[in-house]
Amino acid sequence: MAEADIESRKAQLRETARRRRAALGEVYRREAAHQAARFFLEDIPLGPAGVVAGYWRIRDEIDCLPILTQLMAMGQPICLPVVTAADAPLQMRLWEADAELYPAGFGSLAPGEAAPRVEPAVVIIPLLGFDAKGTRLGYGGGYYDRTLAAFAQRPLRVGLAFAAQQLDSIPRGPHDLPLDRVVTEDGTVIFDAPQDQQGRTA
Repeated sequence: MAEADIESRKAQLRETARRRRAALGEVYRREAAHQAARFFLEDIPLGPAGVVAGYWRIRDEIDCLPILTQLMAMGQPICLPVVTAADAPLQMRLWEADAELYPAGFGSLAPGEAAPRVEPAVVIIPLLGFDAKGTRLGYGGGYYDRTLAAFAQRPLRVGLAFAAQQLDSIPRGPHDLPLDRVVTEDGTVIFDAPQDQQGRTA
């Protein structure tokens, strides 16, 4: 499929994914976020020294805070992403206990300029849609693809979503990096094999 066709198809899928996510009720969203947190803590391998990158929920994304607050209580280091420029990778800043949060782009929050920059071992990634092959449908800005490709070491890529966000098939372009796992309120999907930064099987 030509790149222009891929982008056209993705635009159509984004509208479908937005409608599905928007249709979920507030009570369901809240319960789903806590259920997904339980599956994340049960199913995702975490090293004691490895940093976990989360995100601050925007729009009607599934809330990552139930995961992050439990990780912080366990002493697991976590970080949050910051948008520094439209064409730059996200900057990952360590979120230490009681640290104040500031606007970090697109309505999200993150620690301030003085926070240490880190490279996470696990990245929790928001999304609009995902399919059975681990292809992620994002918002179209390419922020996470640039960020994942820029890391010195390959982190575990974990999508976090509502189960309703699964789509039949999402076309994958040359710069689209696949997910290793997706966690929803229904459980954790583990894709076939670990893949390197170019999406090849490691």
